[in-house]
Amino acid sequence: MERVARMRDTLTVILAGGRGSRLEPLTRDRAKPAVPFGGLYRIIDFVLSNCLNSDMRRLLLLTQYKAQSLDRHINLAWRNYFCRELGEFIDVVPPQQRIAGNWYSGTADAVYQNIYAIEREQPEHIVILAGDHIYKMNYGPMVDHHRKLDADITIGALRVGVDEARQFGVMQTDLDGRVIGFQEKPENPIPTPEDPEFCLASMGIYVFNARFLYEQLCADATRMDSDHDFGKNIIPRAIDSHLVCAFPFLDENRKSDAYWRDVGTIDAYYEATMDLISIDPQLNLYDKHWPVRAFQPMLPPPKFVFGSEGISTRRGTAMDSLVCQGAIISGGSVARSVIGPGVRINSYSSVEDSILFDEVNVGRRSRLRRVIVDKGVSIPPETEIGFDPVADAERGFKVTESGLVVISRGELITPHCPAEPAAVGQAGG
Repeated sequence: MERVARMRDTLTVILAGGRGSRLEPLTRDRAKPAVPFGGLYRIIDFVLSNCLNSDMRRLLLLTQYKAQSLDRHINLAWRNYFCRELGEFIDVVPPQQRIAGNWYSGTADAVYQNIYAIEREQPEHIVILAGDHIYKMNYGPMVDHHRKLDADITIGALRVGVDEARQFGVMQTDLDGRVIGFQEKPENPIPTPEDPEFCLASMGIYVFNARFLYEQLCADATRMDSDHDFGKNIIPRAIDSHLVCAFPFLDENRKSDAYWRDVGTIDAYYEATMDLISIDPQLNLYDKHWPVRAFQPMLPPPKFVFGSEGISTRRGTAMDSLVCQGAIISGGSVARSVIGPGVRINSYSSVEDSILFDEVNVGRRSRLRRVIVDKGVSIPPETEIGFDPVADAERGFKVTESGLVVISRGELITPHCPAEPAAVGQAGG
């Protein structure tokens, strides 16, 4: 019965317009939620899979920054899961400037500027989600908890370390779970009473009573001193006069530790991706209980060729790696890497500790180490990247503080190899 009510009177609004400037150049041509992750997926696929698995089938996806890639992905991967005749939908809503002539100035303003589209669906409850986090969660129990308490706002809550809490909104609650304090990205986070090393952080997951949300958004829009943000303005102003509750994160990842990641920087994105190739990754992509859906391109299975000429010559191998459909490992070696759909690794080349997006071509005798290569890039034969950070930076590549190299989409790469290249047998793999 609760599931039926949730389907009928709940609308989910997903904020998917984030620019993700700290992920550049991966976000140079796409919004952060559209960035590929784990070879086959996009970041947005995780929150959308959560919605589908939670029987939340009335979705508005609010876009803004370079949304063409995201819009195309939604059309290819997600439209067929929703039946309009049964009241189900996933609608991509670009900025319409119905209320103001400006772009969205904050999370609350993004929802406010689309209040017409939201009201048209006549929901009783509104779930607001960020489209750029990686986690597994059933939103149903949170919505049901909100309904039973008749709360005005319910906030998804995650325990994080005090140092990490500076990046979040931090809550304080009473014994009944009512939020009695909220600070957005505080310099000195207030720890939980039971454990001074941890704080209770907001996950950016909210359930609102619809009428209350409309009132708060309209009042906030007239305030000149507001950032028009849920964490900075809407929630702190509501906790003294309305019922604001915290709901603990119920992880569907089925691991001993809760998994929630904001892959907001290149290094954080790389670390989360590399975890997928470990023997027992923290993020379980193989759990049939909570499937993560994605676009499945019509490509043949991955192929490994040239394995009969002896180990010292050409041999197509991939060890401790994820290799997507359509990839051809043609006489090259791959180790501890994620290889996207349609990638080709040519003879005598080696790829180590790297992430290759769709349709990347690695030329003969090239060597890549700790490199992220964006979609469609061609690496010329006899090219080395990732072995000399100074040389890589001089060539115009993005190099992080940890020495990770990022090759952006459309990059024209000239061959580069040191004067005395290492022997193929020492190249790794």
